[in-house]
Amino acid sequence: MGLTYFKRFRMELDLSRLTEDPPDLPAGYQFEPWCDALLHHHADTKYRCFHREIDAYVLPSLSQREGCFRLMREITEREGFLAAATWLLRYDGLDGRRAGYCGTVQGVLEPNGKGSLQNVGIVPEHRGLGLGTCLLYQSLDGFRQAGAKRVSLEVTAKNLDAIRLYRRLGFRQMRVVYKTANVAYA
Repeated sequence: MGLTYFKRFRMELDLSRLTEDPPDLPAGYQFEPWCDALLHHHADTKYRCFHREIDAYVLPSLSQREGCFRLMREITEREGFLAAATWLLRYDGLDGRRAGYCGTVQGVLEPNGKGSLQNVGIVPEHRGLGLGTCLLYQSLDGFRQAGAKRVSLEVTAKNLDAIRLYRRLGFRQMRVVYKTANVAYA
């Protein structure tokens, strides 16, 4: 095992700058609002979104189903957990792809009133359809309703698709942070 440094960007959005109307979800997709009974579904969806991605190295809990479950429990037990910014995306199986949950996001309202997006993810077979944009708008609306003026997130610098999405919505890079992780090399 070797210690590796992962470059990450802390990005932030001024919610007043988000002026476009949210896009419509493609046919066959629906949002599921947070409820405690969906915790396992959030965790499983999070695992399927991230376990083969670079973020599973940066945040090892994302590489295991049990780790995703613990992470979800920790997020939902935080004092600022914001149910209105926490969503699952469900697919009804219209085109032969497996029906089920295919996207997840969680929100936390920090003590300073700023929103914090957690683990925005779309499972690989549903990417490229604009679902990440839809999921983000849904979550950002929950932050806006809760009175947040700004929302932040962290993203691994090598996750170029996510960075493009966040920039397109108006997120701006505020700083660079480095996360260390033990990585096994073959």
